[in-house]
Amino acid sequence: MKEISTVKPVPCFRRWSRTPYGAFASMHCQVKIGVLAVGMSILLLAHNEARAEGSDTTSVYKTLQIDDISVEGNKSTPTRSAMVVTPIFERSSEAVAPIQTIESALRLSPSIDVRERAGKGIQTDISIRGGSFDQTMVLLNGINFTDARTGHQTHSLPVDIDCVSGIELIDGVSGVGAFAGAINIRTAPLRPTYLRLDTSGGAYGYAYANLSGAVTHKGLTVMAMGSYRRSDGYIHNTDFANYNAYVRATYDSAKAGFFDVQGGYQHRGFGANGFYSLSYPDQYEQTQTAIASVRWVKAWGPFTLNASGRYRKNFDRFELIRGSEAKVAFNHHNTDDAGAEVWGDMRWVGGTTSLGGDYTFNHIYSTVLGNPLETPHGIYTMGEQRHVGNVWLRHTKNWKRFNVAASGGVSFTPYGTSALWSASGGYRSLTGFRVEAGATQSMRLPSYTDLFYTAAGYVSNPDLKPESAITYRIAASYDSKHWIASAQVYYRDADNIIDWVKTTAEADWESRQITQLGVLGTELTAGYRSDGWLRRVTLSYGHIYETKDSGGLISKYAFDYMRNKCALNVELHFLRYFSLSLTGSFYDRIGNYADADGEVHGYKPYFLLDGRLAFDWKILRLYLDATNITDTRYFDYGGLRMPGTWLSAGVVITI
Repeated sequence: MKEISTVKPVPCFRRWSRTPYGAFASMHCQVKIGVLAVGMSILLLAHNEARAEGSDTTSVYKTLQIDDISVEGNKSTPTRSAMVVTPIFERSSEAVAPIQTIESALRLSPSIDVRERAGKGIQTDISIRGGSFDQTMVLLNGINFTDARTGHQTHSLPVDIDCVSGIELIDGVSGVGAFAGAINIRTAPLRPTYLRLDTSGGAYGYAYANLSGAVTHKGLTVMAMGSYRRSDGYIHNTDFANYNAYVRATYDSAKAGFFDVQGGYQHRGFGANGFYSLSYPDQYEQTQTAIASVRWVKAWGPFTLNASGRYRKNFDRFELIRGSEAKVAFNHHNTDDAGAEVWGDMRWVGGTTSLGGDYTFNHIYSTVLGNPLETPHGIYTMGEQRHVGNVWLRHTKNWKRFNVAASGGVSFTPYGTSALWSASGGYRSLTGFRVEAGATQSMRLPSYTDLFYTAAGYVSNPDLKPESAITYRIAASYDSKHWIASAQVYYRDADNIIDWVKTTAEADWESRQITQLGVLGTELTAGYRSDGWLRRVTLSYGHIYETKDSGGLISKYAFDYMRNKCALNVELHFLRYFSLSLTGSFYDRIGNYADADGEVHGYKPYFLLDGRLAFDWKILRLYLDATNITDTRYFDYGGLRMPGTWLSAGVVITI
């Protein structure tokens, strides 16, 4: 696949297009705001120069070479608008790791808090550096598909880890939406043409099958996959059945430019034993999600034009008592999210200047969220919509060892006009050492749940305003042939944090905006890699300290975070065809929860050990997975028991 010339200064000069997400029948609903650019640029940048592994090469997807803004060998993107890209998972180097789902790939990162309500990623909240799950943006190949209704389901995209080439953390994203940061998931074929079958089974009636493949002809590459995952559940009402279908096509033409089209569909149904209230063990949820996007990039000499559009459709049905709508009415939601973005990059002697804008439209029909409809829309009696626009200007300049970036933009929301900014700079030595620092301003709109959700024990607030924050960051890293190391310190000063609070233990939860939150975090990583029997060793540690002022009220979410997190991964190769990967992780969470009887408990620290033994020979891979080998009894979320030891075995055939 022919690459777009260096002229591609920055496919990503995104700007103030970030959007929150939605809510859930009873959870948070956030409206997203355009952010296409953020992703698109990023996606392409982080992987491009960072690492060009055969399996994810340019023949897979258009790697936009950026002259002014190149990616460092340590895989971190030079601070562009205080933007930093940190690899979390790379298929080429972690193919034998004990990772079965996207959620398990995220769990070991010191920056990310993954809180599962059941095993195998059935329902998971993902938060970044002390933020909430509603403050996280999720991108697929650089396109923002953050759910417009709830952060609880925002990561539920129609792709499996089998076709994921990499996952990266994008922090310091200025603008509306990625309040605490963003997760970008990249998909790419294993090679230009192939067919692959991955199937496995194990305890609790677990079964998984994934058929994927790709074909490449001249400038066209098409990748497709379909999968099925199910289980009877490890305890009462934790069964699930998930279906995914996904296709991505890229086409590169010297005359017409580069085109990137993707689409997919997901159907999920799962028993939700106590997921949203421990008093109701027979909850059930079913979701259907369809996504589609198109991206176009064309270069004319020093000028590059970028354009993209996206659409996400989501249906959700929540049953408080499974199969018994006569007792308690089901919650139904129908959400549409559409967006478009256009921006241009001009490279000149003074650096690269980018100018662009985006627009996002979000709409929801619901039985519980929104304002009453004059005329019901089928079963839906409530509805709401939002329009958000952004314009932005940014400039970057790179010297031999230094780079600086600054941006400013204006966001037009239902709450008025807001000016947002970011600035950053960095230095890189010839020896692989790099230092960088930056600051960025971000904003989050109140979710539909924050604004409208009222039920027994919950009182909404239609007068909420956006949250705001300024994040400061300083970091240093080192990357050599065998050794890597990094350290960073960040501080987020957040105002007007939206939280559910109550005056007394017996009072109802109310959606209020009185909390000021300070988040101070430290992250350390060290690693060794080689081509010998000891293939890889990685040790990471993250610590967060928060200060909060909620006016003396009891807080539900704002002061519930992962205080300490430590992870060690070791990968061994032996007897030519065998590999063993072990991951040990320690978690120490701050916060309290009430059990089904109303008794309050504090979270206890816990340790998890996972492993995979694999045999690889030509087109065949056999593997044995064991999660929670030590059979640790633990809770990610208030009193929801997580699985103990879970064994499974699988076979992969690639031709």
